[in-house]
Amino acid sequence: MDRQATRAAAGTRAGRTPVTLAQIARQAGVHVSTVSRALSTDDAVRGGVGAETVTQIRALAEELGYQRDPAGAALRTGRSRMLGVLVPRLTDIVLATIYEGIDAAASTAGYHTVVANTGDDPEMQRRRADALLARRVDGLVLGDARSDSDLVAELARRRIPLVLVSRRLPGRVSVTTDDVLGGRLAAEHLLSLGHRRVAVVAGEPYASTGVERTRGFLDAFAGAGLPVPASHVVPSRFDVPGGRAAAEHLLGLAPRPTAVFAVNDFAAIGVMAAVRDAGLTVGRDVAVVGYNDVPLAAALPVSLTSVRSPMYRMGEVAATTLVTMLDGRSGRSRRLRPTLEARASTLGDQTPGAAR
Repeated sequence: MDRQATRAAAGTRAGRTPVTLAQIARQAGVHVSTVSRALSTDDAVRGGVGAETVTQIRALAEELGYQRDPAGAALRTGRSRMLGVLVPRLTDIVLATIYEGIDAAASTAGYHTVVANTGDDPEMQRRRADALLARRVDGLVLGDARSDSDLVAELARRRIPLVLVSRRLPGRVSVTTDDVLGGRLAAEHLLSLGHRRVAVVAGEPYASTGVERTRGFLDAFAGAGLPVPASHVVPSRFDVPGGRAAAEHLLGLAPRPTAVFAVNDFAAIGVMAAVRDAGLTVGRDVAVVGYNDVPLAAALPVSLTSVRSPMYRMGEVAATTLVTMLDGRSGRSRRLRPTLEARASTLGDQTPGAAR
């Protein structure tokens, strides 16, 4: 291959017509089909070409400024190499971090991602899923599965390859944190500090995250002989106003709880605000535990004790699982292990084990 001629040819084509496989084949001295196989993202297809030839053709294609045509590739292979992603909202750092993991793993596997916000609204979920499928995505990663919606079942009936992330549903492939364990870690931490009168800001009842975190927490206290009354478990939105409203109710109970577990960090921040507004001190008068351990948790004026979920890794594994399914292999559900990060919102100036 004449590199000087190649660079000259690339220069004359800059800003003009796209480089074609035939042009690459002509300069490489091989058949067009060889170039097509060498540039394929499919290992099985590329395997028919020698490694040295693949390297040479790819280097030449890059030098010429070749750009793969996704639409043409989709027509030839029946695959768009695109994954659709549905999330409630990307303004939520948890979901944004999960999506970053999805996008990184998809890119490594030779896929692009298209993401859509649904606002956790069932009708919006349906419309956005249909819109992504109309763009011929190869499969879906759903971060907004709801137990009160039949969307996932409908997509499965249509044989749409899909993986749930963060939230799970029975019988569906999902990648989540082990949320029951996470709830138990929060409970064991508070029990170790001597708390006996506790409450839960439980999140939305349609989301497995809130349901399972609450269950793990309640089971641990029940197992310790300290069942939590139903009046001390309050559903809420997964945001600061939701956590604040739930905490205002809980702080009005007599006697009030000495500790509150909120099933996500933003609700926990709302709880901390309500404690402050009541003239009480977080970590001394009322302990607060959150969930996910977003970066803000450690930077708050009173740092928040939180159960850390591996958000980025969750996204990576979800995308990898979907790609595995698209390659014709079976996908399996995964529950990643959480850990607890203890900080001032529970430790304060308390002595561990003090009676509560």
